[in-house]
Amino acid sequence: MIIAVASGKGGTGKTTVAVNLAFVATPRPVQLLDCDVEEPNAHLFLGGQPAKKKEVSVMIPSVDEGKCSGCEECSNFCQFKALVVIGKTVLVFPELCHSCGGCRLVCPEQAITEVPRPIGVVETLQVRDDLTLIYGTLSIGVAMAPPLIREVKALASREVPLTIIDCPPGTSCPVVESVKGVDVILLVTEPTPFGLHDLTLAVDTIRTLGIPFGVVINKAGLNYSPLYDYLEKEKIPVLGEIPEDAAVAKAYAKGELPVYSVPGYRAKIEEIFRNLKAMVNGLEKM
Repeated sequence: MIIAVASGKGGTGKTTVAVNLAFVATPRPVQLLDCDVEEPNAHLFLGGQPAKKKEVSVMIPSVDEGKCSGCEECSNFCQFKALVVIGKTVLVFPELCHSCGGCRLVCPEQAITEVPRPIGVVETLQVRDDLTLIYGTLSIGVAMAPPLIREVKALASREVPLTIIDCPPGTSCPVVESVKGVDVILLVTEPTPFGLHDLTLAVDTIRTLGIPFGVVINKAGLNYSPLYDYLEKEKIPVLGEIPEDAAVAKAYAKGELPVYSVPGYRAKIEEIFRNLKAMVNGLEKM
């Protein structure tokens, strides 16, 4: 089973839920993938022994101006304008390049080769015998996260029975890349106007992708009725509610796991996990 934990906005408690869900799911083997590569923080709560570290690069064009005729075939081909031809000078903008290799293929003078550009690192931590964390850290100045997210997911073992993916917040390309191939998505939201607004965007995105999903309401008790009205109207299943509790915020600030330090929190996460399993089992029977 592959579970993605996502949210329409940051600050809803997505990572907190994902990390605590991984601990509740043990002692079965679990791997947690932190795909929020721009700001990974699951490792701050888990610790563990470093097992692997891999530098990740993408291929970008390099132009031999001695061979270049200035025909502009490369820049005309590139939809992202990663190459611009001025006379016989070709300017390459690595931040815009999507590493498709098309410019090299269309160059009639064979003046373009590809060179690696480092974009970040992927690290593996063995937290416990039954829990592995894999996370990526995007290099400063690198604009595109999806290539690094793909590397994080590629290092996950297919032999592990449960994989939990902590997605980036929002609804952009990194989120879409993170949820590819998952069985179910757990959307974490909060009962506030901002939480509802961004939840509607996330729901529209996930429905477009056609992936089953349910919602967890974090910081429940704020009594924002429009959120509940929306969930009822859209027939979105609520898989659990986690009450607003200052003790959870204090545990988070200390880098502690609420499942161990906050009374009643573990029971809420266990309920969410049971409901997730029931949802997946119900889908398999359809």
